[in-house]
Amino acid sequence: MIDLIGAIFGFFIMLGLMFVGLHVGIAMLATGVLGAMIYFGPPVLLSYGTSLWAVMNDFLLTTIPLFVLLGEILLRAGITRNMYESLTDWLSRMPGGLLHTNIGACAMFSAVSGSSVATAATIGTVALDEFKRRVYNEPLVLGSIAAGATLGILIPPSVNLIIYGALTNTSIGQLFAAGILPGILLTIVFMTIIVIAVLWKPSLAEQVTEVPPLNERLFRLRYLVPPLGIFVIVMGAIYGGWATPTEAAALGVVLAFGLAAINRKLSFPMLHEAFIATIKTSAMLLFIITAAFFLNFIVGLLGVPQAMSRTVTDLGLNATQIILILVLFYLVMGCFLETLSMMVGTIPIVMPVILHLGIDPVWFGIFLVIMMELALITPPVGMNLYVVQAVRGRGELADVYRGILPFVAAMLLTVGFIIIWPEIVLVVPEALF
Repeated sequence: MIDLIGAIFGFFIMLGLMFVGLHVGIAMLATGVLGAMIYFGPPVLLSYGTSLWAVMNDFLLTTIPLFVLLGEILLRAGITRNMYESLTDWLSRMPGGLLHTNIGACAMFSAVSGSSVATAATIGTVALDEFKRRVYNEPLVLGSIAAGATLGILIPPSVNLIIYGALTNTSIGQLFAAGILPGILLTIVFMTIIVIAVLWKPSLAEQVTEVPPLNERLFRLRYLVPPLGIFVIVMGAIYGGWATPTEAAALGVVLAFGLAAINRKLSFPMLHEAFIATIKTSAMLLFIITAAFFLNFIVGLLGVPQAMSRTVTDLGLNATQIILILVLFYLVMGCFLETLSMMVGTIPIVMPVILHLGIDPVWFGIFLVIMMELALITPPVGMNLYVVQAVRGRGELADVYRGILPFVAAMLLTVGFIIIWPEIVLVVPEALF
């Protein structure tokens, strides 16, 4: 019991270090070292060296820098703007006009980028130039970009799902498959919210009455082929059994190089920018994973998983009650912590309870990622809000806050859907595996 109390106390120390601005990896590593020194002494730090090498030598972790590089190359290859224009041809006649293009473009770019922040920056840069020439409610425009970009960590390939799979020993292939239907559902819910809002108050969006001729729209459909092609090839290679997730990610990078060359964007300066950005992002992510594994190691030695399972059993709470408590827990934490901090910081405490209650770890991975998406757009720490405001470069951040409110409701509604009908998450992985 003392060890469990000490572990919970350590958890709040770690959160406190994050709240004051300490990097999440350093906060977790410091908490783990403190726990090791108090309960086990210096020898346990030395004994972890072998385990750390085994963890970081995992071939699966190579997937992270590869998918990051894939998104960086596509970002600089000029594919996104053409994709946005083609989607505009087909979505702009819906009530809400270009707001639907924002959501559609975010969903499509998410299928190759794996990052919500990259999606927000990329689509925001392309979209906001277009909206300067049109009459739309600006908060709703900003909210649609910030919310749509959250799909980057849900629609596969997702870096967050890879990290979750590595930390919990859950199949990456199954997690990717499980993210497909919820990603599509969330995209539809976002678009439905826009339609309802515009029908209720038509002044929110300009009614697009002119579209290019059909032959021109059909011709520009070719701009959708590159991102869709990479998604189909990468995911097809994984689910067809032709390649591991790591090999499929490498294949995607090769395809991205080819697309950059076709677009005449492949150059040494472009590659230099892409590689530097990839190194920075990958180093940050892998350091966090290293710290998280160390913290998991200490938590396991303390017997916290077993103690947490016993505590839940004694309380008599069922799986649904625990999930509803976690919805509130992550919703509150998401207002103050960065998403990756929330995920890797809480998995050591939460995961034993989830497994004890018999909740499918694949389903929980998707639930957790959707809650991380909510954290990306809930003030005051929602990263996507600041990215969109930075791209906008003017006005008040409060505009973004107002614009995001209907999309927060849409995401909570989606969480309710997957709780009531878990088959939304599990039907695809069960069919494929």
